[in-house]
Amino acid sequence: MFTVYVLFSEKHNKIYIGFTQNLAQRFLSHNELATKGWTIKFRPWKIILQEPFQDKPSAMKREKELKSAKGREIIWNMIKKQ
Repeated sequence: MFTVYVLFSEKHNKIYIGFTQNLAQRFLSHNELATKGWTIKFRPWKIILQEPFQDKPSAMKREKELKSAKGREIIWNMIKKQ
């Protein structure tokens, strides 16, 4: 099982889109454990979207869709409605 997820940093007004097999561990890494990488600069993060997929190719396809201009527009519109 794979999960495509979107993180939002309200403090820095940034989004991050990714996929993983272990969302709890990955979220902990983004928010606390990681010592390098893009996401450590914009902590704290919250999960604003998560979608399950049975296989990696499907998850990768959805991640790519969300990273497109149209996908990012959908995400930002979702954030504005919160």
